Amino acid sequence: MRADWIADDETPTDRAAARRPGVRPRASELDRGFDVGTRLEAGHGLGRTGVIHTAHGDIATPAFIPVGTKANVKGLTPEMVEVLGAQAVLANAYHLYLQPGAELIDEAGGLGCFMNWGGPTYTDSGGFQVLSLGAGFKKVLSEEFSGARADEDPVRGRQAIKASRAVVDEDGVVFQSHLDGSRHRFTPEVSMGIQHHLGSDIMFAFDELTSLLHPREYQVESLARTEAWARRCLVEHRRLTLARNGKPYQQLWGVLQGAQYEDLRRSTSRALAAMDTDGQSFDGFGIGGALEKENLGTIVSWVCQELPEDRPRHLLGISEPDDFFRAIEAGADTFDCVNPSRVARNAAIYTPDGRFNVTNARFTHDFTPLVENCGCYTCTHYTRAYVRHLFKAKEILASTLATIHNEWFTVHLVDGIRTSIEDGSYEPFRDEVLGRYYSAATRP
Repeated sequence: MRADWIADDETPTDRAAARRPGVRPRASELDRGFDVGTRLEAGHGLGRTGVIHTAHGDIATPAFIPVGTKANVKGLTPEMVEVLGAQAVLANAYHLYLQPGAELIDEAGGLGCFMNWGGPTYTDSGGFQVLSLGAGFKKVLSEEFSGARADEDPVRGRQAIKASRAVVDEDGVVFQSHLDGSRHRFTPEVSMGIQHHLGSDIMFAFDELTSLLHPREYQVESLARTEAWARRCLVEHRRLTLARNGKPYQQLWGVLQGAQYEDLRRSTSRALAAMDTDGQSFDGFGIGGALEKENLGTIVSWVCQELPEDRPRHLLGISEPDDFFRAIEAGADTFDCVNPSRVARNAAIYTPDGRFNVTNARFTHDFTPLVENCGCYTCTHYTRAYVRHLFKAKEILASTLATIHNEWFTVHLVDGIRTSIEDGSYEPFRDEVLGRYYSAATRP
């Protein structure tokens, strides 16, 4: 058994220099596709390693993709994100549409050039943010995350349906900017236009956000709408790809909904996997929507059992260690989540032995790294006492140093899972990582 995945014999600077290409790769429509590598042994479902090919480089999977919502991982420069080992970054179409505008980013040469990131980029469609931020769904989502479900509270279910129908129709979604209150409308075509302007290597089809509060009858209705929008995204993606001849090829991944219903998850997976418009099909798939944590692995397996082997699968919004292992065993290839950077800004530090808050008084005189033997820049240069001081003094550097560490931890954890699959040590690696991380007796 080993838990050395957080350590690194190379210096971060040396590794980043080796990865930096010097010039951006030449675009080609051949820069897409997915190669399956090593499969998990029998008994571990659909888990595998692989390589996603994009116009700006390959992504070895499984992989964690840090979130740079507004073309920036909060508190870090893109060079810092590269040094900590990230293979790609994910930005948000909704936020970049509102500020600074997708056309400006297109003028700059695309998202990668705009933010000085030479590697692959993802953009989500904006569907989640349009409804959660722009259409007043925060309360619905808060209730869902507190454990409420439509089958347990029909009144809340009816309220969720009313909230959806106030802003969603067959054509798209109407919303207000959370920045200035201005009114906007997103359709599949608008989302595709924005993401083509952003120039991301991997973009997602526009879908309708539902929650566990929405009853089954609305989930069925919404799923039909999302599938219709998915086809419209394919048509518009093909049109824009042809119209923007000479630009790097942008992959379009379909988004799979269906909440906790097995028949809905499986049927939409089959539908999107087979969907084709004039030779244009989905290059990969995003697994989204309402997911009960205790059933995450089961729900992901329903989807992956129906999807083709030669296309990658991205699980949206996941970053907890147990979720990584369950999802990878069920067939997921890549992940993204804001949580590593979000909790870092609140002084929460990830370690192999669980999380701790560095502002605790017991770290005042602790001159050891955040995590012993960690290879990140923060741990190789600074102490718990110093990082605690920065938070207490409300220095901006506190968030930067904590974010470097948490993103390093998460990226390297998933890298460690990939290595364990390749070298045949997956099961002991999983048991050791989860045993340490969730053992309260060993937490710092």
